[in-house]
Amino acid sequence: MRYSKPTNQQLAFLLKRILPAAQAAGSVSGQPGLSGGVLRIESPSGPLVARPALPGVSLARQQRALRRAGREIGPRVLGCSTHWLVTEWLPGEVKPAITAIPQLADVLHRLHGMPLLGWRIDLLPVLQSCWQNAAPARRTPRWLRLLKQLRQQRMPGPLRLAPLHMDVHSGNIICQPGGMRLIDWEYAGDGDIALELAAVGVASESDRQALIADYARLSGINCQQLARQVNCWRPWTAILMASWYEQRWQQTGDPVFTALADAQWSALRR
Repeated sequence: MRYSKPTNQQLAFLLKRILPAAQAAGSVSGQPGLSGGVLRIESPSGPLVARPALPGVSLARQQRALRRAGREIGPRVLGCSTHWLVTEWLPGEVKPAITAIPQLADVLHRLHGMPLLGWRIDLLPVLQSCWQNAAPARRTPRWLRLLKQLRQQRMPGPLRLAPLHMDVHSGNIICQPGGMRLIDWEYAGDGDIALELAAVGVASESDRQALIADYARLSGINCQQLARQVNCWRPWTAILMASWYEQRWQQTGDPVFTALADAQWSALRR
């Protein structure tokens, strides 16, 4: 099905469905960040967030993941349509880097202990789609070679299957007095817990090892076994990050994404 950009009229129709008539006509403003098109809505009952449908991303699955996670981990869903997902606005602080490693390990442990969502994360089709849809000038022989290597290796078998968020970085963590909560659930699905730990956007490798150790303790998993499984996923998540930046540049034309992609490709050479 061809993607059509969500419109404000479609959002207004959803707001009329989920809000009292007197509150549906609030002010709407753009919200800066990597997930383009997100809007903040001011209503008499408090601020809301509206997330538009993106190519290849299911709002219905986001809604299911958020409802499964619950308000202790993510924002409450207020309404969903084919074009928009509306949730509560989470007050709190967004820190420039992940510093509270034990708290993050606890959040991920609780998320991974919930029932499965019902759909699997398969990285290879995602990576292939990013390559196929990339700007021709951005497709390099090295990118294709790395992709072929992963295709030959195949994905690691799961150590433990669980619901994953799959976009955990400092910008998607809201720090509140009661703990952390996660936003931006468009990539959530069922997968290996080690894949989540490999994909988390920590500031350093020592932070990742600390996260693995804290998570292993909470989960009753052998730390060395978990660390080995995370290392198996690291080549996949490294290329996934570079591919995601390439995709976002193709979608938005924002040069910040080509700069981020170039930095990630350079890191892969080391």
